[in-house]
Amino acid sequence: MRTFSDRALAIQPTGVRKMFDLAGDDVISFGLGEPDFQPPKVAIEAFYQAMLDGKNKYTTTAGLPVLREKIAQSWDEYQTGMNAENVCITMSGTNALLNLFLTLVNPGANVLLPEPYFPLYGPDVSISGGEAKYYPCKFEHEFIPQTDELEKLVDENTVAILYNFPSNPTGGTLNQEQRDSLLEFARKHDLWIITDEVYDRIVFEGKHVSFMGTGYEKVLLVNSFSKTFAMTGWRIGYIISTNLEAMKQIIKMQYYITACSNEAMQYAVLEAMEKASDYPDIVAEEFRQRCDLIVDRLNSMPGVQCHKPKGAIYVFPKVEVEGMTSEELALELLKDGVLCSPGSAFGPSGEGHLRFAYTISRDEISRGMDKVEETLKRLNVK
Repeated sequence: MRTFSDRALAIQPTGVRKMFDLAGDDVISFGLGEPDFQPPKVAIEAFYQAMLDGKNKYTTTAGLPVLREKIAQSWDEYQTGMNAENVCITMSGTNALLNLFLTLVNPGANVLLPEPYFPLYGPDVSISGGEAKYYPCKFEHEFIPQTDELEKLVDENTVAILYNFPSNPTGGTLNQEQRDSLLEFARKHDLWIITDEVYDRIVFEGKHVSFMGTGYEKVLLVNSFSKTFAMTGWRIGYIISTNLEAMKQIIKMQYYITACSNEAMQYAVLEAMEKASDYPDIVAEEFRQRCDLIVDRLNSMPGVQCHKPKGAIYVFPKVEVEGMTSEELALELLKDGVLCSPGSAFGPSGEGHLRFAYTISRDEISRGMDKVEETLKRLNVK
């Protein structure tokens, strides 16, 4: 007799966590996408002070109006005229994603998702009763999807497409022409666009290209303070859209997921936005230098090809070792003291790749790359 739901049995732990759980304390870790910074000091102090001041209660489901207003204003460069009504605060970007799938997806519907992918996308669609259909983001196109591939997958049951730029795990980043092509595809098929832009402030070349401000009314944008303000453990993000009818449904759904976000934390995030607005730029510059270092080192190794990302905090090199899967190669690296993620953890098309999160110091990156090079030599990679 079965005692658990089909949805619980259908989803599995991610390959990223599997490797993390196998690692000891003495490894050089390129595993989890967690910045090695602390939140701005003013935010930490504001969090503490807000708790002392008694801000330890429920807020409205959508979050503090003053914070939502500030977030809406922060998008003025892309889309003017938004206000607190256009924003819903969530308990992290991952909470935001589940909210959107639960809001949009009926049983029998499908959603187009990128592959290689952030591992939560597909299970979230399944939990919502829908079907995940994966579109390829290929190495030869620098991980940017091609509309002819999308056309092969869309059908009358497709309700949404998810885009993620800058991308986890690949670091792939759009230019405006590519964005417009993907936008036109969604418009042609009347699809909701769920755009995951949590790395919008970690861009190394030019300005972030967003799906916000395109004039398409079916854009739902997910963002988070985890990466740009180093607040991963705070679990705070948001959904923003010009579509107020969609926001009403999203805010209603949010109540049944978490009721509301932490009050004191919201005041702390507001303080960060007002008094440490340049913090994400400081973080991005450090990541840019780390990216240059790790890409140069990887491309100097036999058997390795690595695109230079224009954003995010990951590289996704092609590392082909004859007779060995990406997971087996990742385990060999782990034996030699380097933790990374096998490409297969991000979907079948990730096979032959590894993901390195450059969320450690440049000195540690150099030491880690030395070990990677030694492992490849031990495996006789040519």
